[in-house]
Amino acid sequence: MAKFIGEFECKIDSKGRIILPAKLRSQIPDNDAKTMVINRGFEKCLVLYTSSDWNMETEKLSVLNDFDRTARKFIRQFNNGANIVAIDANSRINLPNLLIDYASLKDDVVISCYNHKIEIWDKKHYEEELKFDDQEFSKMAEDLMVKKNNDI
Repeated sequence: MAKFIGEFECKIDSKGRIILPAKLRSQIPDNDAKTMVINRGFEKCLVLYTSSDWNMETEKLSVLNDFDRTARKFIRQFNNGANIVAIDANSRINLPNLLIDYASLKDDVVISCYNHKIEIWDKKHYEEELKFDDQEFSKMAEDLMVKKNNDI
């Protein structure tokens, strides 16, 4: 599993391409240097995965019961829009128009990386997503991390 870190501001060109920044490119494992998988994120963003990380994500779906309608709908929705994208010689990826529309990507985008996920956001949407105060962030940490650490 790849581990990515960093936040990068980029531009999307008129053909729907973005250049992966050199600092991000250097983190992509050699065996994934030519193609990756892109899909919708849970919020209005896109998520870029290495092939092995995409396989790991979809493997999680295999525990869901195909006879359960909600599970089938979730699996369809999760996979809806997934595409293999090539990384060209200029470190660009061409984003599918359907996904550009989904994430409302305009000129300025932010690539936000954490763990095995690379999120691609419209810059304005990203800034809105991160708007909260220190108190709220502290409360989130308490609610999520304290409970999790007590369960261990």
